[in-house]
Amino acid sequence: MTQRVDLATVMDRLAIDEVITGYAVAVDDADWPAYRALFTQDGRADYRGSGGIEGAAGDIADWLAETMRLFPVRQHLIVNRRVRIQDLGGYPGDSAEALADYVNPMRLESGDDFVCGGRYTFTLLRTDAGWRLRSVAVHEKWRRSGGPPA
Repeated sequence: MTQRVDLATVMDRLAIDEVITGYAVAVDDADWPAYRALFTQDGRADYRGSGGIEGAAGDIADWLAETMRLFPVRQHLIVNRRVRIQDLGGYPGDSAEALADYVNPMRLESGDDFVCGGRYTFTLLRTDAGWRLRSVAVHEKWRRSGGPPA
């Protein structure tokens, strides 16, 4: 690879990281217009792996807006990101997949804590507006709920 290709790959990885971080911030801050803007026109999200629904990103944003009212405090941590950008003979392509673990501590309206963790699968496409989510799937591995912290 040339330095130019290496730099393009690094820039793509940074841009993809920004989209994933933007996803977490949009959900935590209940910024549903920002959530919608992260997706391609035909983007979809699948929350069935955590007891939710699957559908078009706009419909999911509406569902999340309602569901997340149960959790007035939330902090989404997305870590251990593994990004694979499409390889076109040594050159970066226009699609990517990212697997990332998450821990999601939240506080219920009752004051009780709820924490869950698992793994996201993000698929992304390069668009004229930059990298966008084509799909998000949540694969919850564990959850814990209980009273407020001591």
